[in-house]
Amino acid sequence: MTATTDGTGESPLPEAEAGHSTTAPATATASPGAPKTREAAARAVTLATEHLLARQDAAGWWKGDLETNVTMDAEDLLLRGFLGIDDERTTAAAARFIRSRQRPDGTWATFHGGPAELSATVEAYAALRLAGDAPEAPHMAAASAWVREQGGIAATRVFTRMWLALFGWWRWEDLPELPPEIMYLPKWVPLNLYDFGQWARQTIVPLTIVSALRPVRPAPFALDELHTDPRRPNPPRPLAPATSWDGLFQRLDKALHVYHRFPVAPLRKAALRSAARWIVERQENDGCWGGIQPPAVYSVIALHLLGYDLQHPVLRAGLASLDRFAVWHEDADGAPVRMIEACQSPVWDTCLATIALADAGLSPDHPALVKAADWMLDEQILRPGDWTVKRPHLTPGGWSFEFDNDNYPDIDDTAEVVLALKRVRHPDPGRLETAVRRAANWAVGMRSRNGAWGAFDADNTSPFPNRLPFCDFGEVIDPPSADVTAHVVEMLAALGKQHDPRARRGVEWLLGEQEESGAWFGRWGVNYVYGTGSVVPALVASGIPVSHPAVRRAVAWLGEVQNPDGGWGEDLRSYRDPEWIGRGASTASQTAWALLALLAAGERDGEAVERGVTWLTDIQREDGSWDEPHFTGTGFPWDFSINYHLYRQVFPLTALGRYLHGEPFAETPLEG
Repeated sequence: MTATTDGTGESPLPEAEAGHSTTAPATATASPGAPKTREAAARAVTLATEHLLARQDAAGWWKGDLETNVTMDAEDLLLRGFLGIDDERTTAAAARFIRSRQRPDGTWATFHGGPAELSATVEAYAALRLAGDAPEAPHMAAASAWVREQGGIAATRVFTRMWLALFGWWRWEDLPELPPEIMYLPKWVPLNLYDFGQWARQTIVPLTIVSALRPVRPAPFALDELHTDPRRPNPPRPLAPATSWDGLFQRLDKALHVYHRFPVAPLRKAALRSAARWIVERQENDGCWGGIQPPAVYSVIALHLLGYDLQHPVLRAGLASLDRFAVWHEDADGAPVRMIEACQSPVWDTCLATIALADAGLSPDHPALVKAADWMLDEQILRPGDWTVKRPHLTPGGWSFEFDNDNYPDIDDTAEVVLALKRVRHPDPGRLETAVRRAANWAVGMRSRNGAWGAFDADNTSPFPNRLPFCDFGEVIDPPSADVTAHVVEMLAALGKQHDPRARRGVEWLLGEQEESGAWFGRWGVNYVYGTGSVVPALVASGIPVSHPAVRRAVAWLGEVQNPDGGWGEDLRSYRDPEWIGRGASTASQTAWALLALLAAGERDGEAVERGVTWLTDIQREDGSWDEPHFTGTGFPWDFSINYHLYRQVFPLTALGRYLHGEPFAETPLEG
């Protein structure tokens, strides 16, 4: 019988190798720790398990709030004002949340404890002006004064100025161009649509429509107080040298501005129609686009500009999906407060919660785990998505991050869901194993040419998209990362495939990516603590001995950056400033990541582990949860940060469970 390929010219993964069970394995026996520490850990695990079980939805999933920054809330208010669908209750509740996040100096940051950020402050200020806050009010005057000191609106990012242009607060002519004709660039031409990461292309396509049509619905007031000189709101800046990349793309942008004034009319109309069709075809069953707020917001605006009425089924569903991103609660005075999530994370939260509960010692056939497995199995994506552009012959089988996002499954979620499912003794093992096998084949088929894995796409490594003047809002490509690659390697090891050539190539890539310090960069979590906490368990699970120099360097680095209180923390500024690498206030999730690495490396009886476990047990709340105001998740390194509210629960439980019970899928490491 001839084997089919996975779309990369390679055979799918074979059946499980001899000696490797295809059902949930028994947990390894842990070495005894210090009696008092072990006793405290056991009590903490019991409390945390009860707390997490109580948070499971009746359908089987978990979801914590996904907190980002006030630009989500500001842009939601700006959207409603632009479309004329704002209402007093929503506006007042959103404004309360925005004000609650203002710093004492009048500014807004993009993460807890972070520095003031100009674009976030301008967007928050504009939204509060729409909500009725007077510019003379002390909190508003402080904000506008700081904005002027930083260079005014002219110094903000492109997206901020685009929002302001919608209301006549900025000139469209002073924004970078991105024409809808980009839809027609062949896939082999640089800067074609699929050179951008999935989150970027979903955002860019509708914005090409907005940029081409340049709508203005004038606000009833000006924002002159946010300009350094209202008479010259956009002072000219010299171009970079023509021989530099920046200079080249700046001149390309000037040429595109000329084209905007004299477009080929039939081509422009056709491009707008193609962009609209692309958007509509990718609307999910829940009405959203890609399961994330920014593409949904811009898609609604773009389609409305092209004549879609707000009662059109596409827009009605899109607006309803945006309402589902709202988290309502009450402030200390009992007034309603409304926070907007950038997206929702039920698949990610559910697989991590399942792993945590299994590590805590819950029986593999516990009803909560079986119910979670059933829900995850129902969420598997069995139809093609945008990833087929690079892998047209690969059979679907992944999972996405959100409730509804069939176009964009991701490799990270898929690997972690497989690891979770392997911890469950399901009443229909055939169903589970079929799903796992299909998922593993899809994930392996999505690896890039260098042997590693990105999050959503294969070989999404073009250097050009990040250089566009339009793309100053964060990372717009999806190259392989150490954390995602580690999770795939760990998944393959759990399936008994650690000797598969593709797994070995992933291990080699990871070893080559280790920093001189001994750490690994964290793309989707903050930062080197997350990367190291992801990679070390994967390496050991794949057969790298704990005595390997790479593992020992990682252990040494974690010991060096452990805080005096026994915990670990790393500030988001580590993405830009090396002085912050491994430094920051101790947090529950980052302490857990460090412990996961140390435990995998055989350090269970070491002083660093005991201090870390003690810190976690000491700060646990009476209800079994942990508090964590700091942001430890990453959307774009530095540019977009996330506080996953369930991280503070699942990762400490996982770490404490492994401290007590040992590593999952544990085997004797290979020597050499």
